Amino acid sequence: MLELQPVERRTGLTPEQFSKEYLHPMKPVIFTDLTASWPAREKWTIEHFKNKHGQLRVPVVSNNYSKPGKGYMEPDRVISFKEYLEILESGPNDLRIFLWNIFKVAPELRQDFRIPTIMDGFVDELPFMFFGGEGSKVALHFDIDMSHVFLNQIHGRKRVLLFPPDQGRNLYRHPFTVASYVDLNNPDYEKYPALAKAKGYEVMLEPGESLFMPSGFWHYIEYTDGGYSISLRSFGSVPARLRGIANIATHYVVDKGLNRLIGPSWRKMKERMAERRAEAIL
Repeated sequence: MLELQPVERRTGLTPEQFSKEYLHPMKPVIFTDLTASWPAREKWTIEHFKNKHGQLRVPVVSNNYSKPGKGYMEPDRVISFKEYLEILESGPNDLRIFLWNIFKVAPELRQDFRIPTIMDGFVDELPFMFFGGEGSKVALHFDIDMSHVFLNQIHGRKRVLLFPPDQGRNLYRHPFTVASYVDLNNPDYEKYPALAKAKGYEVMLEPGESLFMPSGFWHYIEYTDGGYSISLRSFGSVPARLRGIANIATHYVVDKGLNRLIGPSWRKMKERMAERRAEAIL
């Protein structure tokens, strides 16, 4: 059975405490007060986004995002932000806005949040927003650039499962990607026996909370409610940055290239390679 433990919630962490207890041990933590001074917490309502930025065009993805073939890792369509927000309000759906840098087209929104001082190395050019309908899911993966990620929840709740980098084989990582497609809600231990050995964390992230995900941590996300968050990224060590560059090159050259050539056959090859790697540790 999956072994999942809760993520600690902390208030009033100093940079020194954070570095000693979480950053260097590579351990996730939830800050309850990291965004306490942000105007965004009150200002960024659905109505505010619809009224002020509803005309923006947004790339929308569904559960088809990771399916092999022509649309692999591509948006389903582009619609107006207002239309998307109305869909989000309408009830359960699988539509998401993924890795969207709204701040390039609406730079005034940058005034509504602050770069944290809890550690150095934040990349000011890379704040991203994530939106998802109630019940939508983000497949298990780790971030390709190997940055530390602070996921700051603004609206709605998210259920997040986290696994350390060394759990990749137990999670049946697809080679040449940063993804796994095991079903963590209904794990099939007969097909994926190594999954029973996976050890990780589970958390329900509430509005106003910030989840620190260390570099290379696997994460699976469910939108318990329709909602949105902003992620801020901080690059860690030089070796981690080099691994990130290698991941990006491998993904775009090998994975996407072979998907264009042979589509579903490439997906099956990756599945078989993942299974063989897992069998080697059983």
